[in-house]
Amino acid sequence: MERMVSQASAPSKTRTAAVVFAGFCAFVTLFAPQPLLPLLAREFRVSPAMISLVVTASTLAVALAAPFAGIVADRFGRKRVIVPAAFLLAVPTLLAATATSFGQLLFWRFLQGVFTPGIFAVIIAYINEEWEAGAGAATAAYVTGTVIGGFSGRALAALVASHANWRWAFVMLGALNLLGAFAIRAWLPAGRRFQRARGGGSSGAAMLRHLRNPRLVATYAVGFCVMFSLLGTFTYVNFYLAAPPFLLSTAALGLLFVVYLVGAVVTPIAGRAIDRLGHRFALVMAFTGGATGVTLTLVHSLPVVMLGLTLACTGVFIANSAGSSYVGSAATESRASAVGLYVTFYYVGGSGGSAVPGFFWARGGWPACVALIVAVQLLTITLALIFWKPLPKSHIPAPLTAAIEEG
Repeated sequence: MERMVSQASAPSKTRTAAVVFAGFCAFVTLFAPQPLLPLLAREFRVSPAMISLVVTASTLAVALAAPFAGIVADRFGRKRVIVPAAFLLAVPTLLAATATSFGQLLFWRFLQGVFTPGIFAVIIAYINEEWEAGAGAATAAYVTGTVIGGFSGRALAALVASHANWRWAFVMLGALNLLGAFAIRAWLPAGRRFQRARGGGSSGAAMLRHLRNPRLVATYAVGFCVMFSLLGTFTYVNFYLAAPPFLLSTAALGLLFVVYLVGAVVTPIAGRAIDRLGHRFALVMAFTGGATGVTLTLVHSLPVVMLGLTLACTGVFIANSAGSSYVGSAATESRASAVGLYVTFYYVGGSGGSAVPGFFWARGGWPACVALIVAVQLLTITLALIFWKPLPKSHIPAPLTAAIEEG
Protein backbone atom coordinates (compact mmCIF):
# COMPACT_ATOMS: atom_id res chain seq x y z
CA MET A 1 0.00 0.00 0.00
CA GLU A 2 2.78 2.45 0.95
CA ARG A 3 4.50 1.73 -2.37
CA MET A 4 1.29 2.52 -4.28
CA VAL A 5 0.86 5.78 -2.38
CA SER A 6 4.47 6.71 -3.12
CA GLN A 7 4.01 5.97 -6.82
CA ALA A 8 0.83 8.03 -6.92
CA SER A 9 2.39 10.98 -5.13
CA ALA A 10 5.42 11.18 -7.43
CA PRO A 11 3.51 12.59 -10.45
CA SER A 12 1.72 14.99 -8.11
CA LYS A 13 5.05 16.31 -6.82
CA THR A 14 6.48 16.77 -10.31
CA ARG A 15 3.44 18.63 -11.62
CA THR A 16 3.50 20.85 -8.52
CA ALA A 17 7.16 21.54 -9.25
CA ALA A 18 6.16 22.44 -12.83
CA VAL A 19 3.63 24.93 -11.45
CA VAL A 20 6.34 26.51 -9.27
CA PHE A 21 8.61 26.82 -12.31
CA ALA A 22 5.74 28.41 -14.25
CA GLY A 23 5.39 31.10 -11.59
CA PHE A 24 9.15 31.56 -11.55
CA CYS A 25 9.45 31.90 -15.34
CA ALA A 26 6.54 34.31 -15.59
CA PHE A 27 8.09 36.87 -13.26
CA VAL A 28 11.86 36.31 -13.20
CA THR A 29 12.35 38.71 -16.14
CA LEU A 30 9.31 41.01 -16.08
CA PHE A 31 10.60 43.48 -13.47
CA ALA A 32 14.25 42.40 -13.29
CA PRO A 33 15.60 45.64 -14.86
CA GLN A 34 14.25 47.84 -12.03
CA PRO A 35 17.49 47.91 -9.98
CA LEU A 36 19.47 48.33 -13.23
CA LEU A 37 17.66 51.53 -14.26
CA PRO A 38 20.25 54.05 -12.98
CA LEU A 39 22.99 51.99 -14.67
CA LEU A 40 21.02 51.73 -17.93
CA ALA A 41 20.25 55.46 -17.87
CA ARG A 42 23.99 56.17 -17.80
CA GLU A 43 24.68 53.54 -20.47
CA PHE A 44 22.15 54.92 -22.96
CA ARG A 45 22.48 58.56 -21.81
CA VAL A 46 18.77 59.08 -21.23
CA SER A 47 16.75 60.60 -18.39
CA PRO A 48 15.07 58.60 -15.59
CA ALA A 49 11.70 59.24 -17.26
CA MET A 50 12.96 57.75 -20.53
CA ILE A 51 14.75 54.73 -19.06
CA SER A 52 11.62 53.84 -17.07
CA LEU A 53 10.11 52.87 -20.43
CA VAL A 54 12.18 49.68 -20.11
CA VAL A 55 9.63 48.64 -17.46
CA THR A 56 6.66 50.32 -19.15
CA ALA A 57 7.20 48.47 -22.44
CA SER A 58 6.80 45.07 -20.80
CA THR A 59 3.85 45.92 -18.57
CA LEU A 60 1.98 47.55 -21.45
CA ALA A 61 2.56 44.45 -23.59
CA VAL A 62 1.25 42.26 -20.74
CA ALA A 63 -1.90 44.37 -20.53
CA LEU A 64 -2.48 44.08 -24.28
CA ALA A 65 -1.68 40.37 -24.57
CA ALA A 66 -3.33 38.98 -21.41
CA PRO A 67 -6.91 38.76 -22.78
CA PHE A 68 -5.73 37.02 -25.95
CA ALA A 69 -3.63 34.48 -24.05
CA GLY A 70 -6.77 33.20 -22.35
CA ILE A 71 -8.68 33.04 -25.63
CA VAL A 72 -5.91 31.04 -27.33
CA ALA A 73 -5.62 28.68 -24.36
CA ASP A 74 -9.39 28.12 -24.36
CA ARG A 75 -9.13 26.96 -27.96
CA PHE A 76 -5.89 24.96 -28.10
CA GLY A 77 -5.36 23.76 -24.53
CA ARG A 78 -3.43 24.94 -21.51
CA LYS A 79 -0.10 23.13 -21.83
CA ARG A 80 0.04 23.87 -25.58
CA VAL A 81 0.16 27.56 -24.67
CA ILE A 82 2.17 27.50 -21.42
CA VAL A 83 5.16 25.55 -22.74
CA PRO A 84 5.69 27.51 -26.01
CA ALA A 85 5.23 30.78 -24.11
CA ALA A 86 7.93 29.77 -21.61
CA PHE A 87 10.40 28.95 -24.40
CA LEU A 88 9.49 32.02 -26.46
CA LEU A 89 9.97 34.26 -23.42
CA ALA A 90 13.63 33.24 -23.30
CA VAL A 91 14.24 34.47 -26.87
CA PRO A 92 13.72 38.25 -26.41
CA THR A 93 15.34 38.00 -22.98
CA LEU A 94 18.56 36.70 -24.52
CA LEU A 95 18.34 39.07 -27.49
CA ALA A 96 17.98 42.05 -25.13
CA ALA A 97 21.64 41.45 -24.30
CA THR A 98 22.52 42.28 -27.92
CA ALA A 99 20.73 45.65 -27.95
CA THR A 100 22.96 48.40 -29.31
CA SER A 101 20.40 51.18 -28.92
CA PHE A 102 17.72 52.20 -26.46
CA GLY A 103 15.02 51.51 -29.07
CA GLN A 104 16.23 47.93 -29.56
CA LEU A 105 16.17 47.30 -25.82
CA LEU A 106 12.56 48.58 -25.64
CA PHE A 107 11.57 46.31 -28.53
CA TRP A 108 12.90 43.17 -26.84
CA ARG A 109 11.35 44.20 -23.54
CA PHE A 110 7.97 44.65 -25.25
CA LEU A 111 8.22 41.11 -26.68
CA GLN A 112 8.99 39.78 -23.20
CA GLY A 113 5.68 41.25 -22.06
CA VAL A 114 3.82 39.75 -25.03
CA PHE A 115 4.82 36.18 -24.11
CA THR A 116 4.52 36.46 -20.32
CA PRO A 117 0.69 36.17 -20.07
CA GLY A 118 0.87 32.86 -21.95
CA ILE A 119 2.25 31.50 -18.67
CA PHE A 120 0.61 33.36 -15.80
CA ALA A 121 -2.82 33.90 -17.36
CA VAL A 122 -3.18 30.21 -18.27
CA ILE A 123 -1.55 28.24 -15.44
CA ILE A 124 -4.30 29.14 -12.95
CA ALA A 125 -6.95 27.77 -15.31
CA TYR A 126 -4.83 24.62 -15.65
CA ILE A 127 -4.69 24.18 -11.87
CA ASN A 128 -8.44 24.66 -11.45
CA GLU A 129 -9.14 22.07 -14.15
CA GLU A 130 -6.57 19.39 -13.38
CA TRP A 131 -6.41 19.24 -9.58
CA GLU A 132 -9.20 17.08 -8.18
CA ALA A 133 -8.12 18.06 -4.68
CA GLY A 134 -5.51 20.43 -3.33
CA ALA A 135 -6.00 23.19 -5.89
CA GLY A 136 -5.44 25.74 -3.13
CA ALA A 137 -2.08 24.21 -2.26
CA ALA A 138 -1.12 24.13 -5.95
CA THR A 139 -2.07 27.79 -6.33
CA ALA A 140 -0.01 28.63 -3.25
CA ALA A 141 2.93 26.78 -4.82
CA TYR A 142 2.49 28.86 -7.97
CA VAL A 143 2.40 32.11 -5.98
CA THR A 144 5.58 30.99 -4.19
CA GLY A 145 7.18 30.58 -7.60
CA THR A 146 6.14 34.09 -8.65
CA VAL A 147 7.60 35.62 -5.50
CA ILE A 148 10.87 33.67 -5.80
CA GLY A 149 11.08 34.56 -9.49
CA GLY A 150 10.36 38.24 -8.96
CA PHE A 151 12.85 38.65 -6.14
CA SER A 152 15.65 36.49 -7.56
CA GLY A 153 15.32 38.09 -11.02
CA ARG A 154 15.93 41.54 -9.60
CA ALA A 155 18.61 40.50 -7.11
CA LEU A 156 20.57 38.28 -9.53
CA ALA A 157 20.34 40.77 -12.39
CA ALA A 158 21.72 43.50 -10.13
CA LEU A 159 24.47 41.23 -8.84
CA VAL A 160 25.57 40.13 -12.32
CA ALA A 161 25.39 43.67 -13.72
CA SER A 162 27.52 45.04 -10.88
CA HIS A 163 30.24 42.41 -11.34
CA ALA A 164 30.14 42.07 -15.15
CA ASN A 165 27.75 44.28 -17.11
CA TRP A 166 24.04 44.64 -17.81
CA ARG A 167 24.22 42.47 -20.97
CA TRP A 168 25.33 39.44 -18.96
CA ALA A 169 22.39 40.08 -16.64
CA PHE A 170 19.98 39.48 -19.53
CA VAL A 171 21.96 36.40 -20.62
CA MET A 172 21.60 35.00 -17.11
CA LEU A 173 17.86 35.75 -17.08
CA GLY A 174 17.39 34.11 -20.47
CA ALA A 175 19.25 31.01 -19.29
CA LEU A 176 17.00 30.79 -16.23
CA ASN A 177 13.96 31.09 -18.51
CA LEU A 178 15.21 28.23 -20.69
CA LEU A 179 15.86 25.98 -17.70
CA GLY A 180 12.40 26.69 -16.35
CA ALA A 181 10.81 26.05 -19.74
CA PHE A 182 12.47 22.64 -20.00
CA ALA A 183 11.26 21.78 -16.48
CA ILE A 184 7.68 22.80 -17.33
CA ARG A 185 7.77 20.80 -20.56
CA ALA A 186 9.05 17.69 -18.77
CA TRP A 187 6.95 17.79 -15.61
CA LEU A 188 3.63 19.44 -16.50
CA PRO A 189 1.20 16.69 -17.59
CA ALA A 190 -1.04 17.23 -20.59
CA GLY A 191 -4.51 18.41 -19.61
CA ARG A 192 -7.04 15.64 -19.07
CA ARG A 193 -10.10 17.75 -18.30
CA PHE A 194 -9.67 20.53 -20.82
CA GLN A 195 -12.76 21.32 -22.90
CA ARG A 196 -12.33 23.52 -25.94
CA ALA A 197 -14.31 26.75 -25.80
CA ARG A 198 -16.76 27.40 -28.61
CA GLY A 199 -17.11 30.92 -29.96
CA GLY A 200 -15.80 34.15 -28.47
CA GLY A 201 -18.69 36.51 -29.13
CA SER A 202 -20.40 35.78 -25.83
CA SER A 203 -17.18 36.59 -23.93
CA GLY A 204 -16.84 39.91 -25.75
CA ALA A 205 -20.44 40.83 -24.95
CA ALA A 206 -19.91 39.90 -21.31
CA MET A 207 -16.85 42.17 -21.13
CA LEU A 208 -18.89 45.08 -22.45
CA ARG A 209 -21.52 44.42 -19.79
CA HIS A 210 -18.79 44.36 -17.13
CA LEU A 211 -17.75 47.85 -18.24
CA ARG A 212 -21.30 49.07 -17.62
CA ASN A 213 -21.25 47.79 -14.03
CA PRO A 214 -20.26 50.76 -11.80
CA ARG A 215 -18.91 48.54 -9.02
CA LEU A 216 -16.73 46.64 -11.47
CA VAL A 217 -15.50 49.80 -13.18
CA ALA A 218 -14.54 51.21 -9.78
CA THR A 219 -12.75 47.94 -8.97
CA TYR A 220 -10.84 48.10 -12.24
CA ALA A 221 -9.81 51.65 -11.31
CA VAL A 222 -8.63 50.30 -7.95
CA GLY A 223 -6.53 47.67 -9.76
CA PHE A 224 -5.06 50.40 -11.97
CA CYS A 225 -4.12 52.49 -8.93
CA VAL A 226 -2.69 49.52 -7.01
CA MET A 227 -0.12 48.65 -9.67
CA PHE A 228 0.49 52.34 -10.42
CA SER A 229 1.51 52.77 -6.76
CA LEU A 230 3.74 49.70 -6.70
CA LEU A 231 5.70 50.39 -9.87
CA GLY A 232 5.79 54.12 -9.25
CA THR A 233 7.43 53.46 -5.90
CA PHE A 234 9.82 50.67 -6.83
CA THR A 235 10.92 52.14 -10.16
CA TYR A 236 11.92 55.64 -9.06
CA VAL A 237 13.17 54.79 -5.57
CA ASN A 238 16.18 53.26 -7.35
CA PHE A 239 17.22 56.69 -8.66
CA TYR A 240 16.63 58.21 -5.22
CA LEU A 241 18.80 55.65 -3.44
CA ALA A 242 21.53 55.64 -6.11
CA ALA A 243 22.06 59.39 -5.50
CA PRO A 244 23.48 61.19 -2.44
CA PRO A 245 23.22 60.78 0.49
CA PHE A 246 22.65 57.02 0.00
CA LEU A 247 24.83 56.25 -3.07
CA LEU A 248 23.76 52.60 -3.17
CA SER A 249 25.43 50.33 -5.71
CA THR A 250 23.51 48.34 -8.34
CA ALA A 251 23.91 45.15 -6.28
CA ALA A 252 22.56 46.88 -3.17
CA LEU A 253 19.58 48.20 -5.11
CA GLY A 254 18.76 44.62 -6.13
CA LEU A 255 18.68 43.54 -2.49
CA LEU A 256 16.10 46.23 -1.67
CA PHE A 257 13.45 43.95 -3.10
CA VAL A 258 13.77 41.60 -0.14
CA VAL A 259 10.84 43.64 1.20
CA TYR A 260 8.66 41.79 -1.33
CA LEU A 261 9.24 38.60 0.67
CA VAL A 262 7.76 40.26 3.75
CA GLY A 263 4.69 41.27 1.76
CA ALA A 264 4.32 37.74 0.43
CA VAL A 265 4.27 36.37 3.99
CA VAL A 266 1.79 38.94 5.30
CA THR A 267 -0.68 38.77 2.39
CA PRO A 268 -2.18 35.30 3.14
CA ILE A 269 -2.79 36.42 6.75
CA ALA A 270 -4.46 39.56 5.44
CA GLY A 271 -6.72 37.39 3.26
CA ARG A 272 -8.35 36.02 6.41
CA ALA A 273 -8.81 39.58 7.68
CA ILE A 274 -10.61 40.47 4.43
CA ASP A 275 -13.06 37.64 5.11
CA ARG A 276 -13.74 38.90 8.64
CA LEU A 277 -13.63 42.68 8.21
CA GLY A 278 -14.59 43.22 4.58
CA HIS A 279 -12.91 44.47 1.43
CA ARG A 280 -13.36 48.20 2.05
CA PHE A 281 -11.83 48.13 5.51
CA ALA A 282 -8.90 46.02 4.31
CA LEU A 283 -8.14 48.35 1.40
CA VAL A 284 -8.44 51.51 3.52
CA MET A 285 -6.08 50.12 6.15
CA ALA A 286 -3.68 48.74 3.54
CA PHE A 287 -3.31 51.99 1.64
CA THR A 288 -3.21 54.06 4.82
CA GLY A 289 -0.20 51.99 5.81
CA GLY A 290 1.15 52.16 2.26
CA ALA A 291 0.91 55.95 2.10
CA THR A 292 2.63 56.16 5.47
CA GLY A 293 5.39 53.89 4.22
CA VAL A 294 6.01 55.87 1.03
CA THR A 295 6.19 59.07 3.10
CA LEU A 296 8.75 57.48 5.44
CA THR A 297 11.13 57.03 2.51
CA LEU A 298 11.69 60.80 2.57
CA VAL A 299 13.71 60.36 5.78
CA HIS A 300 17.42 60.23 4.92
CA SER A 301 18.05 57.04 6.87
CA LEU A 302 18.39 53.72 5.06
CA PRO A 303 16.74 51.62 7.83
CA VAL A 304 13.77 54.02 7.86
CA VAL A 305 13.57 53.87 4.07
CA MET A 306 13.57 50.06 4.20
CA LEU A 307 10.78 50.14 6.79
CA GLY A 308 8.82 52.52 4.57
CA LEU A 309 9.28 50.31 1.51
CA THR A 310 8.17 47.27 3.50
CA LEU A 311 4.97 49.06 4.54
CA ALA A 312 4.40 50.32 1.00
CA CYS A 313 4.89 46.89 -0.57
CA THR A 314 2.76 45.07 2.00
CA GLY A 315 0.00 47.66 1.66
CA VAL A 316 -0.10 47.21 -2.11
CA PHE A 317 -0.16 43.41 -1.85
CA ILE A 318 -3.10 43.52 0.60
CA ALA A 319 -4.94 46.12 -1.50
CA ASN A 320 -4.50 43.88 -4.55
CA SER A 321 -5.93 40.93 -2.63
CA ALA A 322 -8.94 43.01 -1.65
CA GLY A 323 -9.46 44.37 -5.16
CA SER A 324 -9.05 41.17 -7.13
CA SER A 325 -11.24 39.16 -4.75
CA TYR A 326 -13.96 41.85 -4.85
CA VAL A 327 -14.20 41.38 -8.63
CA GLY A 328 -15.78 37.96 -8.18
CA SER A 329 -18.48 39.48 -5.99
CA ALA A 330 -19.20 42.52 -8.14
CA ALA A 331 -19.46 40.44 -11.35
CA THR A 332 -22.94 39.07 -11.95
CA GLU A 333 -21.78 36.81 -14.81
CA SER A 334 -18.64 35.54 -16.57
CA ARG A 335 -16.37 35.95 -13.57
CA ALA A 336 -13.35 34.69 -15.49
CA SER A 337 -13.63 37.50 -18.06
CA ALA A 338 -14.25 39.98 -15.23
CA VAL A 339 -10.98 38.92 -13.62
CA GLY A 340 -9.27 39.09 -17.03
CA LEU A 341 -10.30 42.73 -17.34
CA TYR A 342 -8.98 43.38 -13.84
CA VAL A 343 -5.60 41.98 -14.90
CA THR A 344 -5.60 44.24 -17.96
CA PHE A 345 -6.37 47.38 -15.95
CA TYR A 346 -3.83 46.28 -13.33
CA TYR A 347 -0.99 46.17 -15.83
CA VAL A 348 -2.11 49.31 -17.65
CA GLY A 349 -1.80 50.95 -14.23
CA GLY A 350 1.68 49.47 -13.94
CA SER A 351 2.60 51.03 -17.27
CA GLY A 352 1.39 54.38 -16.03
CA GLY A 353 3.18 53.94 -12.71
CA SER A 354 6.51 53.33 -14.39
CA ALA A 355 6.13 56.26 -16.81
CA VAL A 356 4.08 59.13 -15.34
CA PRO A 357 6.17 59.69 -12.18
CA GLY A 358 9.11 60.39 -14.47
CA PHE A 359 7.64 63.81 -15.24
CA PHE A 360 7.32 64.50 -11.51
CA TRP A 361 10.87 63.28 -10.94
CA ALA A 362 12.16 65.74 -13.54
CA ARG A 363 10.47 68.64 -11.75
CA GLY A 364 10.72 67.76 -8.08
CA GLY A 365 12.73 64.59 -7.62
CA TRP A 366 11.65 61.85 -5.24
CA PRO A 367 9.47 64.12 -3.01
CA ALA A 368 7.32 64.96 -6.05
CA CYS A 369 6.98 61.25 -6.87
CA VAL A 370 5.96 60.53 -3.27
CA ALA A 371 3.28 63.23 -3.44
CA LEU A 372 1.88 61.69 -6.64
CA ILE A 373 1.86 58.14 -5.24
CA VAL A 374 0.16 59.20 -2.00
CA ALA A 375 -2.47 61.13 -4.01
CA VAL A 376 -3.19 58.02 -6.10
CA GLN A 377 -3.57 55.92 -2.97
CA LEU A 378 -5.97 58.44 -1.42
CA LEU A 379 -7.99 58.36 -4.66
CA THR A 380 -8.11 54.57 -4.42
CA ILE A 381 -9.45 54.75 -0.86
CA THR A 382 -12.11 57.24 -1.98
CA LEU A 383 -13.24 54.97 -4.84
CA ALA A 384 -13.57 51.99 -2.51
CA LEU A 385 -15.52 53.95 0.09
CA ILE A 386 -17.98 55.25 -2.51
CA PHE A 387 -18.52 52.25 -4.78
CA TRP A 388 -17.67 49.13 -2.78
CA LYS A 389 -20.80 48.04 -0.97
CA PRO A 390 -20.34 45.68 1.99
CA LEU A 391 -20.92 42.03 1.03
CA PRO A 392 -22.57 39.27 3.03
CA LYS A 393 -19.88 36.88 4.22
CA SER A 394 -21.51 34.05 2.30
CA HIS A 395 -20.95 36.02 -0.91
CA ILE A 396 -17.25 36.68 -0.40
CA PRO A 397 -15.37 34.54 -2.91
CA ALA A 398 -11.94 33.06 -2.58
CA PRO A 399 -9.20 35.50 -3.56
CA LEU A 400 -8.42 35.54 -7.28
CA THR A 401 -5.01 37.11 -7.01
CA ALA A 402 -2.71 34.27 -7.96
CA ALA A 403 -2.18 35.31 -11.58
CA ILE A 404 -1.18 38.84 -10.59
CA GLU A 405 0.34 38.41 -7.14
CA GLU A 406 3.91 39.34 -8.00
CA GLY A 407 4.35 42.95 -9.08
